[in-house]
Amino acid sequence: MAHDCSSWDADDCYDDAPASDYHRGRMAARTALGMVGLPYSWGGGGTGGPGYGIGRGARIWGFDCSGLAQYAWASVGVTIARTSQAQWREGARVPRNAVRPGDLVFYDSNRRRPGPEHVAVAIGRKRMVNAPYTGGRVRVEPLDRRTYLGAVRPGLNQDR
Repeated sequence: MAHDCSSWDADDCYDDAPASDYHRGRMAARTALGMVGLPYSWGGGGTGGPGYGIGRGARIWGFDCSGLAQYAWASVGVTIARTSQAQWREGARVPRNAVRPGDLVFYDSNRRRPGPEHVAVAIGRKRMVNAPYTGGRVRVEPLDRRTYLGAVRPGLNQDR
């Protein structure tokens, strides 16, 4: 049965992926999906899961975008940086048409400032788990946006 590879578990869309890398990405995506509904907390969360943020997020228990990404990958034994800018500089760059579950997708609405200001966890080629903004909640949203900058695949060649 053919499909459009939009599902996070569309195995036959990713035949070229080494089994361990693909499995880690799927599990990281599944971890991120498990956080849907938690509040966005600026500076919140990290490798240990959701937490209280800083500044605007000081009284909110949840995740900011990079904290969610860091937690998802920590759940599969892969250490990544804490900020979206640092996460953008790590891992292997992935072409837009090769995004698969677990890849980090980056957005940049202010190209005059260096680095992206937002990251989300892909759950397929068309959707992502996103911790969007203060006042929002972690949710599944379309991956395609005008501010799309690129994607990174964490954990390549890292041992658990």
